[in-house]
Amino acid sequence: MSRVDVVMPQMGESIAEGTVSRWLKQIGEEVKRDEAILEISTDKVDAEIPAPASGVLAEIKVEEGQTVEVQTVIAVIETDQAAAASAPAAPPAPAAAAPSPTSAAPATAPTAPEPAPSVAAPQRDGSPETAEERLRHRSTPLVRKIAAEHDVDIARIEGTGHAGRVTKRDILGFLERQDSGAAAAVQKAPALVPSAAPAVAADVMHPAAEAWPGDRLEPMSRIRKLTADHMVLSRRISAHVTSFYEVDFTAIAGIRQAKKRDYEERGAKLTYLAFIVKVIADNLRRHPVLNASVSGDHIIYRQPINIGIAVALDWGLIVPVLRNADELSLIGLAKRMADLGERARTKRLSPDEVQQGTFTITNPGVFGSYVGAPIINQPQVAILGVGAIEKRPKVVTMDDGQDVIAIRTMGMLSLSYDHRIVDGADADRFMADVKRDLEAFAEGGV
Repeated sequence: MSRVDVVMPQMGESIAEGTVSRWLKQIGEEVKRDEAILEISTDKVDAEIPAPASGVLAEIKVEEGQTVEVQTVIAVIETDQAAAASAPAAPPAPAAAAPSPTSAAPATAPTAPEPAPSVAAPQRDGSPETAEERLRHRSTPLVRKIAAEHDVDIARIEGTGHAGRVTKRDILGFLERQDSGAAAAVQKAPALVPSAAPAVAADVMHPAAEAWPGDRLEPMSRIRKLTADHMVLSRRISAHVTSFYEVDFTAIAGIRQAKKRDYEERGAKLTYLAFIVKVIADNLRRHPVLNASVSGDHIIYRQPINIGIAVALDWGLIVPVLRNADELSLIGLAKRMADLGERARTKRLSPDEVQQGTFTITNPGVFGSYVGAPIINQPQVAILGVGAIEKRPKVVTMDDGQDVIAIRTMGMLSLSYDHRIVDGADADRFMADVKRDLEAFAEGGV
């Protein structure tokens, strides 16, 4: 009989811990290799974790709701297959990419799980560094970002994490003591923080309400708590202004009807949202201030156009990202959106698929909403809301100048933007171009 450990996987470089959301298998149940046995929740994504081997779930070491560090053994599988003992204990991480700023579902690019360093590495002064010192200095990107934004030298903070590692709680406590004058002197860091993300959502305080008799009291899920903090923080950071534009989608409705079957045969569903994403991506290149971030008193104009599409799930909201959306054709966008949406609903997104967004689109219109004013997804500076697209009466001017009431396919678009760097004229020029291109969308563009 062989025993195979199931460990908390590291779902990205910045992930230091994970929460067991739900066990899909119970002790004594048979499991098959690669069969989902539990769900976990991290700061970046919710995901199903597959069994590393076939056998029987013999032990559950971490109960639902508990949060543990990555690489912690959370369960044990007993198997007669000796070969399974050498199977990987965590799903392979996606290919690594460059670190990214925080977003709706913020993350940095994933890497393979990184064990505690076992060899010494040179410090900046040239002296060797012990394994414990390396681990301590390798605090999560979130901790390092908070330290940089507050000009704090992490080495001066007493860490309570593994091997003295400085945790988010440690640095927030240090900053609180510093504000009261009890902290030690700090070492200066560069003033410009490229990530330009808000410091941290942990300081968001939500007022308590009293539960009345008969009420049901439930703790927020991890993803709901993160969303709540992120939205409150965004309202606090950005000067929100919203503009509304009515768009005539009649020409696009005709194209959809003519091309619907052809697209279905090619494995794509031709939605109104696909047309909107295509036009937005094309216009962001012409209006770069809408594809930017604020970093102190600097503006970062993003080179890639990565459009996040908000997906409403039963357990919260997540924003998968269409990378380099301006380089994709309409059918490419339609296929990619369908794929990301499906994997978001089945908890199969990887961390790199919810990071590095530069502009977000939310589509409450699918639920019948006429129009809305969405909250900006930090550290971005604009978000587009799509209202219901449906047939409505519209005054149309004929070629002879006569006005008539016609039935047209209409929809409302709303753009919330950060007035710190986006002026009303900038936003309106952008939306005027979007409206023009949607209403004049040519069938040859499909």
